[in-house]
Amino acid sequence: MTKRIVVTGIGATSAIGGTATDNWKNLLAGASGGRTLEHDWVEELALPVTFAAEASVRPEEVLARPVAKRLDPSSQFALIAAMEAWDDAGTPDVDPERLGVDFATGIGGVWTLLDAWDTLREKGPRRVMPMTVPMLMPNSAAGNLSLHFTARAFARTVASACASSTESLVNAYEHLQAGLADVVIAGGTESAIHPITIASFASMQALSRRNDDPAHASRPYSEDRDGFVMGEGAAALILETEEHAKARGAKIYAEIVGGGVTADAHHITANAPEGAARAVTLALETAGRTPDEITHVNAHATSTPVGDPNEYTALKSVIGDRVHDIPVSATKASTGHLLGGTGALEAIFAILAIRDRVAPPTINITTQDSEIPLLVSGDPQPLGDGPQLAISNSFGFGGHNAVAAFASYDD
Repeated sequence: MTKRIVVTGIGATSAIGGTATDNWKNLLAGASGGRTLEHDWVEELALPVTFAAEASVRPEEVLARPVAKRLDPSSQFALIAAMEAWDDAGTPDVDPERLGVDFATGIGGVWTLLDAWDTLREKGPRRVMPMTVPMLMPNSAAGNLSLHFTARAFARTVASACASSTESLVNAYEHLQAGLADVVIAGGTESAIHPITIASFASMQALSRRNDDPAHASRPYSEDRDGFVMGEGAAALILETEEHAKARGAKIYAEIVGGGVTADAHHITANAPEGAARAVTLALETAGRTPDEITHVNAHATSTPVGDPNEYTALKSVIGDRVHDIPVSATKASTGHLLGGTGALEAIFAILAIRDRVAPPTINITTQDSEIPLLVSGDPQPLGDGPQLAISNSFGFGGHNAVAAFASYDD
């Protein structure tokens, strides 16, 4: 028997807000998180890209110092988002053995790893922190959330590049369906705005180089797009069975009705539209829905010359010509690309879009690429009345594809 799985809490921190509420408000207002980096290492290392979308609220402004010092920034962001989501869900009273964690990252504790390497070289092995490995390991966020919330059902980590946190949402949905938990804290995090990642992405021509105009650098679907903008932060969702949520009188944002995960087996960095299309199809099949029911798409849309049209090709192959009439939002234009944390943040945006019946704007489009004739707008787009079905797409290096489907909740 298929269970109904609902979303009862959300939390987020990114370049456009320190809470989910602020993120949504600023997203609808057309905010941009792209800013010039004010760090000495940018000039010292002569980085070719000098801007990114750093989180607007720093972790040390939220977390107590003894807590923060034992966590890599990626885990700090994860804890901040999860605490907000947990409070938003009404601090569920759940048996610890029925509470699980599905939390993702694309890269993990890169700051801890490379800071420790610098310390080793400059000061010797005795000065390397004893907590280095627990802080840098990719499962650190999931493990620390499990500790903080006493979640004993499981604490699982996905690391599938930019598809990571959407895949964790799909996993959480499946784990709840399988009866492994009653409540799951799901999402993803990333804090990788670091010289090595900036230099690496720049070297492969993936980043925008609009150093003189950071706020308008990310331009999904625009003819003059030239790459993505690095972002950071985290997003968390509290997912639970409808039965558990109703029993405790929880508010319900939306229902997660399905998800699809596929692999391209095509190229380590270039994506294949066929794999993305299969993920969309699987999400709909899992949900028991048809392409004709989709009312909104939160697209992966990184603002790269090749990736954006490939996603359009995938959507059109599944939805057909009707894809041109569905309001689409490419929200990385505002938040930057959170890598492993991006899917969970965009899932929250999809959920709030169907709750409020409005698709958020896609900012910075100058002239829309005629090869990508999707229904996008620099202003919020109304979704209309009636039942809503939104899909949120994420695709990552390694050929990873993940799509989550959300529906307006009607009890």
